[in-house]
Amino acid sequence: MMPFSRASADPEGAPPALTRMRMIATGLLVLMAAIFLASRALVDRHPAWGFVQAFSEAAMVGGLADWFAVTALFRHPLGLPIPHTAIVPRNKDRIGDTLAQFLRSNFLTPRVVGRRMYRLDVAGAAGRWLANPPHGGGRVRRGASRMAAEMLAAFDPARLGGMVKTTIGARLRGTEVSPILGQLLKAAIAENRHAPLLDAAIRWAGKTLAVNDHMIREMVHDRAGSILRWTGLDETVADKLINGLDKLLAEMAEHPDHPLRLKAEEGLDRLAWDLQHDRRTRARVEALKNELIDNPAMQRWLDGLWEQARAGLLRIARDPEAAMAGKLGDMLRQLGQTLQHDPRLARTINRFVRRTAVGVAADYGDGIVRLVSETVRGWDARTITRRLENAVGRDLQYIRVNGTIVGGLVGLAIHTVDVLL
Repeated sequence: MMPFSRASADPEGAPPALTRMRMIATGLLVLMAAIFLASRALVDRHPAWGFVQAFSEAAMVGGLADWFAVTALFRHPLGLPIPHTAIVPRNKDRIGDTLAQFLRSNFLTPRVVGRRMYRLDVAGAAGRWLANPPHGGGRVRRGASRMAAEMLAAFDPARLGGMVKTTIGARLRGTEVSPILGQLLKAAIAENRHAPLLDAAIRWAGKTLAVNDHMIREMVHDRAGSILRWTGLDETVADKLINGLDKLLAEMAEHPDHPLRLKAEEGLDRLAWDLQHDRRTRARVEALKNELIDNPAMQRWLDGLWEQARAGLLRIARDPEAAMAGKLGDMLRQLGQTLQHDPRLARTINRFVRRTAVGVAADYGDGIVRLVSETVRGWDARTITRRLENAVGRDLQYIRVNGTIVGGLVGLAIHTVDVLL
């Protein structure tokens, strides 16, 4: 345990309010001592000085007792190693553990977080702020931007990116994409939005055929008999085959009711049904999705995506005015209007935020508690003493003032009763 003296434990950089209240409390105590000495010398001249003496004497006792109690919280009074003093620095580890458990029990339980979040209209507040951002930035906006930028810059990019990648991967694994794809395909077919996709596929097939016609000629030449090759009919067969395929693709592109095109549409419609209802198809899609997520290329893509998003967030946080003045600002303002006038969207966002907060409390509450406890344990005794005294020291100096006054009043009451009896 480190030694405590007035020099080493005196709070560095104490707030002006704390210094002022300490001077007031100490000055009041000195004043009571001066009054006591004066009244003690004058008490024989008039009985009234006895009341003054009783008040000042009791006020000194009360003030000294409270000074000792307040000082003993943070250091040894007068540097003397009196038992049960310097309570905060001697018990900082236990204080940190107790504070962490208090936070866990009263603030970070899923039930408490859920109840608190249920009362908050996060979507409405965000919508009002986005639709009408404060002019000139505003202190809250500038402070929030600065804090967000500092937090993003302070986080370990690799570790935070890994967390983001893991979270995205877990969410993708937990989401069955096959029914979603089936519903999207069914909606596209119903609104004839699949036609451009078929047209593009037909055009791609035509271009591929034109570029690779030599492969078809080689295949026909290799599979043709020696007689066909000797007579040159293999070239004729290849030309007929290529021309026939070209004509078929052109007819499919020109006529929406072409039989093969209708067959392709039937296949897409069947695929949409299978994606939603066929167990084997859904299992194959899920297996393909998991393989895609585990692919190193996908992992690298997610890393790059996070880095781009992080860089964009940093630019926005460091220069919110520029971000709100451009197209992004227009999009954010439109989003704010939507959040204010779309109750269903607002309920969805509030429910998502509430569930996210509850999930964070349930999954990371112990980690947050451990972070608080380990942070306090990592502080040296002087640091925790200075921070706690700067936080509550002003109120404790009020206790010294109150103790001086109350002690004096009690002494005055006792002297009055003694005189009357």
